Amino acid sequence: MSIAEGPPPAQVTAVAVGTGPLGFDDVLRVARHGAPVRLTDEALTALTTARAYVDELAAGDEPAYGISTGFGALATRPIAPELRARLQRSLVRSHAAGTGAEVEREVVRALMLLRLSTLATGRTGVRPRTAETLAALLNAGLTPVVHEYGSLGCSGDLAPLAHVALVLIGEGQVRDADGRLRETPEALRAARIEPVELGPKEGLALINGTDGMLGMLVLALADLRELLKMADVAAAMSVEALLGTDRVFAADLQALRPHPGQATSAANLRRLLDGSKIMASHRQPYPCTRVQDAYSLRCAPQVAGAARDTLAHAELVASRELAAAVDNPVVLPDGRVESNGNFHGAPLAYVLDFLAIPVADLASMAERRTDRMLDVARSHGLPAFLADDPGVDSGHMIAQYTQAAIVSDLKRLAAPASVDSIPSSAMQEDHVSMGWSAARKLRRAVEGLTAVLAVEILTAARAIDLRAPHEPAPGTGAAVTALRVDVGGPGTDRHLAPEIDAAVRQVADGTLLSAVQSAIGPLD
Repeated sequence: MSIAEGPPPAQVTAVAVGTGPLGFDDVLRVARHGAPVRLTDEALTALTTARAYVDELAAGDEPAYGISTGFGALATRPIAPELRARLQRSLVRSHAAGTGAEVEREVVRALMLLRLSTLATGRTGVRPRTAETLAALLNAGLTPVVHEYGSLGCSGDLAPLAHVALVLIGEGQVRDADGRLRETPEALRAARIEPVELGPKEGLALINGTDGMLGMLVLALADLRELLKMADVAAAMSVEALLGTDRVFAADLQALRPHPGQATSAANLRRLLDGSKIMASHRQPYPCTRVQDAYSLRCAPQVAGAARDTLAHAELVASRELAAAVDNPVVLPDGRVESNGNFHGAPLAYVLDFLAIPVADLASMAERRTDRMLDVARSHGLPAFLADDPGVDSGHMIAQYTQAAIVSDLKRLAAPASVDSIPSSAMQEDHVSMGWSAARKLRRAVEGLTAVLAVEILTAARAIDLRAPHEPAPGTGAAVTALRVDVGGPGTDRHLAPEIDAAVRQVADGTLLSAVQSAIGPLD
């Protein structure tokens, strides 16, 4: 379960798909919560108008890419009228060439919704019925089988979108609403959906978009917005457990470096640590000989804040792409059908790669705090590895190993995909974005960060308990209490993997964050 995922609303309202852009919440409702969609009257009018231009062009003698010519490096071949229906079918069948593991349902639904949104602008020239059939697939809960590999992030996410288009024409495989794998003809009959016989340009319009990488970006943004709050919770718990100071998080100190994300993170840390009796126990200036904390504690708002600012930039890029009509060629309002390069995924690929960097760095800092709590030389009075009987018990020793393994993987995932380009289509498509690959690795990175933060919280909760009789702050204490529902407190060694899994679930499904916010109010 993703961190942004939750139960669907009791009464699900259909998401309106029209000539204007979708919002982030629209994508999440359809992709994650199964909300239905409906094409607006404005969209149907725009589709009808644009289709008339395409039909007129298809009836004429002027060559038009994707209508009366081949595709890619074969664009110079004119296609006779009697072969044009076959042209569209052949395009979809040949481009549905993905391989590897199945892509997650939420990603495919996001991809389908975003392609439908572009179709609804009237800039692609498909018939209303084709768009309505795509909407019907979403509403029936039929999810085409899309594979991990096949997109270079240029000319759109060709193979993933082609696997969706294949279902529209009645071929391929789908997962039904219950997740069962079914042959498309059988599933369409059961849902009373008639397959589409594609007309001129329609095959091309269905596969030529950045919808896969954009969908994964929107989903990752939703996850990271919540994970950044959890990063502040984890940092606050570790600062408290390690007898650190909250004075460095003061607003006047943070204002000396006016990055908005840093100010937000520091404000969260102040609220999370407010009222801590653990911190009060060592707040006197003279008995305490520690002048300042290690960077992993002291600089937490600088790192988490920079991650927030990176997220804000990515949200801006995603909002622009949600307002785009990505296809080639496009049908303009005056009836012209023009080729363009808007399908290139570079804007999305860059921010997908960019986000993987702070994800790795946040995890790296969390792992350093965890290691500090386990080391008697740096933990300020905690037992070695937080073990009940160090030597007989190993405590959380190997939990840190697990963190370290994930962090190492996250560093590799932070290497950019978008700097690579492999020419394709006989050098016609000689520069590609690899944005789909950037999106796939970001999804794995988000999962890794979730696990790393969960291990830090699990460890910090144990350390906080070991500081008894001193009590934690209401905010951090709420996190400990929520965790204790599924994970026992300090004691002799026991099977640790299930406890890590429980902590991961509580971070991922929002249980921990909800408990904290119930105690101290919403975090930013």
